Amino acid sequence: MTTHMTHTHTSLLAKIYKWLFDPEFKHGFHHVVERSIGFLIVASVIAVLIENTPEIYNAHTAWFHWFDVVTVGIFTAEYLLRVATAHVNPDFAGKSFPRLRYAFSFYALVDLIAIAPFYFARFVDVDVEMLRVLRVMRLARMFKLSRQLIPAWHEFQELNAGRSLRAKVFAMLEPTGHSGRLHTYIDNFIVFWIALSITCVVFETVASVHALFATEFMVIDVIAFTIFTLEYIARVYSAPENPKYKHLRMPHWAHVRTGQAIIDLFTILPFILESLFSQHLDLRFLRVFRLMRMLKLTRYTSAMETLYKVVLREWQIIFASVFVMMLLVVLTASLGYLFEHPAQPDKFENIPQSIYWAVVTLASVGYGDISPITPMGRALTVVLALLGIGIFAIPAGLLASAFTDQLRIDRDAFKHRLMMAFEDGLLDGAERELIVAEAERLHLSHEEVKRLTAEAKAEFEAKATEQLTQANGLILDAKAHPQLAAAQFNLLVAQLDLIAQATGTDTLRQSLTHTTGDATAALAVLNLLDKKPS
Repeated sequence: MTTHMTHTHTSLLAKIYKWLFDPEFKHGFHHVVERSIGFLIVASVIAVLIENTPEIYNAHTAWFHWFDVVTVGIFTAEYLLRVATAHVNPDFAGKSFPRLRYAFSFYALVDLIAIAPFYFARFVDVDVEMLRVLRVMRLARMFKLSRQLIPAWHEFQELNAGRSLRAKVFAMLEPTGHSGRLHTYIDNFIVFWIALSITCVVFETVASVHALFATEFMVIDVIAFTIFTLEYIARVYSAPENPKYKHLRMPHWAHVRTGQAIIDLFTILPFILESLFSQHLDLRFLRVFRLMRMLKLTRYTSAMETLYKVVLREWQIIFASVFVMMLLVVLTASLGYLFEHPAQPDKFENIPQSIYWAVVTLASVGYGDISPITPMGRALTVVLALLGIGIFAIPAGLLASAFTDQLRIDRDAFKHRLMMAFEDGLLDGAERELIVAEAERLHLSHEEVKRLTAEAKAEFEAKATEQLTQANGLILDAKAHPQLAAAQFNLLVAQLDLIAQATGTDTLRQSLTHTTGDATAALAVLNLLDKKPS
């Protein structure tokens, strides 16, 4: 009975490890757990930093307390589950005292340090200074990210063994077959700082918030500028590794002239200009240009590229819609001026002023600052409001349809690229790198890539079978009609026998021996035909 209970307990722990912590189990929740823990780490560190602002912390003490309790509770549950399942962890399974060995491992000690200050402050009587130290120690939760970062770094080192520094830098910044998970983490890190810096720029305009966080805003801006500058320099440095520029004489300059590089440059220029010339010129207006950092986010999504392709493809329809819209605006503005000017000369003073009313009415905004009072003017407003529904809906529907169609075209192109890669029967390193980069550009999930790969492989095999059937002169589906295939096979053997008798087996063998291609199979068939009884 005891043995059975022990076995059941071990089996349960093995299932917990398999579903929550095993990276090799594709159907488990390992990636969800890792992402959730990573989000909680970042959120808890931000909360610890905000606690240092008394105006916010004193007003929301209960919220901070319960957030800390929930966060530490989740971290504690993770720590205990990892210790309990250490005996099924491949790194510790089969060793003596696996749980104890895991408890003294690097990752376990980091997890323990992340939660220890909370319990120490709760259950041990400490003075105010010690309590402050314990609160600062909670920042050690950042080291929990090492569980994701260190394996990603080791994977990156393995993928880039023997490659140049420039190639490694390019693999860090761009999706390639050598990037691994480290590229994803770097992208997430940059996106985090873009979002944080934009948030700070927005809240700087709120006087009460700026008064509380003026120093923090300045520090964040300096750090963001440093990160974006290093990113810009690294991208320019690694430009020759980009397949788009490898054939050019000046790949660095080719990269600098691209739209993304110009955006990267404009995100750091305001800080440089303010630092250099703020004593002589009033350059406070340049702070608004820091919002251009939002445009950096276009690098991390294919939506803008897809939209650009859609606009280029459907520009004639879009131009026609805009042209009709402009005609309608000018016409209705002229009629509005004609009907309303005598009654409201101050509001419908001229046609350009009436254009504002026409656009607001067409867009169904209706601010109410300008409204017609004559019967004809009101009737025109009703017609204009109804027309506005179709004027804006038609191009919006066309763009939505074209956007969906472009996504389908991109996926079909990706599938075609997979079929081209299967032509030689296997995927080499360059082909894998290209496929990985294209899949990441299209933001395809792992399941979608597997499905498209299976479809491409099936289509390629079907096409190869069809070509083989045509090349061999088969007029039937051999798999569907095995008896007919056997009859045709016997007929072909009989024809080969006739050829051998007419030519002479010795002459035919000599010719096959001196042929340039591989005649092993043909010689084997000839030998069998020669030994066949008459």
